[in-house]
Amino acid sequence: MLLEKGAKTEVSEIFETCGLTPNVHFTTWDDYAIMSMVESGLGLSILPQLILKRVPYKIIAKELDVPAYRRIGLALRSRETASLAVKRFLDYLQYR
Repeated sequence: MLLEKGAKTEVSEIFETCGLTPNVHFTTWDDYAIMSMVESGLGLSILPQLILKRVPYKIIAKELDVPAYRRIGLALRSRETASLAVKRFLDYLQYR
């Protein structure tokens, strides 16, 4: 099972970079379905660290030997008309 939402994902790129060709029988966009299968001993998964925080599943999380990162974007009409929370978040990003 591969977590994929249509286009090529970070996980597919990790496989390509490592020269791996997984034998995928099914794709899904549901992280919880994948974690349930891992918990049941039906495979392993590469999931974002944020998803793995406070999950109800009894799974072991390990870091990749070579870290993988996801690029995200933020779109807004105007910084001046943004909410206070958005402004604070934008200020915070400068320190990350």
